[in-house]
Amino acid sequence: MKTYQIATIPGDGIGKEVIPAGQQVMEALAKVCGSFKFEFENFGWGGDYYREHGVMMPGDGLNALRAKDAILFGSAGDPHIPDHITLWGLRLKICQGFDQYANVRPT
Repeated sequence: MKTYQIATIPGDGIGKEVIPAGQQVMEALAKVCGSFKFEFENFGWGGDYYREHGVMMPGDGLNALRAKDAILFGSAGDPHIPDHITLWGLRLKICQGFDQYANVRPT
């Protein structure tokens, strides 16, 4: 059975709600299909991490993500942290680090 390694990054705000819900959907799908499974590793990066460490994610964060098959990303943004820090320090750092230029969001 194929196992997919998934990084979860809830981030801030609604991300802390939607990522666990998305994970439940993925687990249900794997159970129904029966030919694959997921292993999730949560990365607690975001505003809370910034307040504790002074950065949105650790310096070796991209290397940790590189070992994964996919990234399930929630939300970046905190009303108490300037947008340029939350955006450039997390989401864009990840996107640019993996040469990703599409950002598909629900409408």
